[in-house]
Amino acid sequence: MIDINFFLEIFPKLLSGVPLTLQLAGTSILLGFVLALTLALMQQGEHRLIVWPIRTFVAAFRGTPLLVQIFLIYYGLGQFRPSLQMMGLWWLFREPYWCAILALTLNTAAYGSEILRGAIRNVPRGLGEAAAALGMSRVLSLRFVILPIALRQAIPAYGNEIILMVKGTSLASIITLMEVTGIAQGLISQSYRAIEVFVAAGTIYLVINFIIVRALSALEARLTLDRTRA
Repeated sequence: MIDINFFLEIFPKLLSGVPLTLQLAGTSILLGFVLALTLALMQQGEHRLIVWPIRTFVAAFRGTPLLVQIFLIYYGLGQFRPSLQMMGLWWLFREPYWCAILALTLNTAAYGSEILRGAIRNVPRGLGEAAAALGMSRVLSLRFVILPIALRQAIPAYGNEIILMVKGTSLASIITLMEVTGIAQGLISQSYRAIEVFVAAGTIYLVINFIIVRALSALEARLTLDRTRA
């Protein structure tokens, strides 16, 4: 049986980790989207010297666990401290927070670039040809015709990636960051009551992701309504 009194006692403590969880998720999702869109656009060409390094990066980050990536960035690159100091990058890799941001950003960028690349390629080619016939440059047609349609189509799949990133922040606890899961592990080590603690932590993640799902559904409905009006 779950002890309700203990559950209510630990819930506020777990909530104190929500700001860091949202900060990790929000920053990595925003930076990852910018990088993902850049990589997706770069893959629209046929230049192998550009496409193949990107595909190698995507395959590496999609094919390995996020946990391993966090470990390699924080513990692995930390072994090259003299070189990083010479390059002025040690400030980044000595801090668990920035290492977690970097790992989460690169991971979501790899998945997001494939989502956006597929969405861009699914836009009917005739729309681009029509834009060119009207005298629009490639950049203008991407900005005003292709990308708006592609991003609208990508919302459901990219929404799943956002939810995965929110849950992925729980792995930041392995490098001493005290977000929701990190606080939960501390509470378990003190009380030895894993069930109540993890039920409370899971409830917090569930509520966060429910809000995200509702927000994305409202955004998709709004864009669909605007499209039908147009």
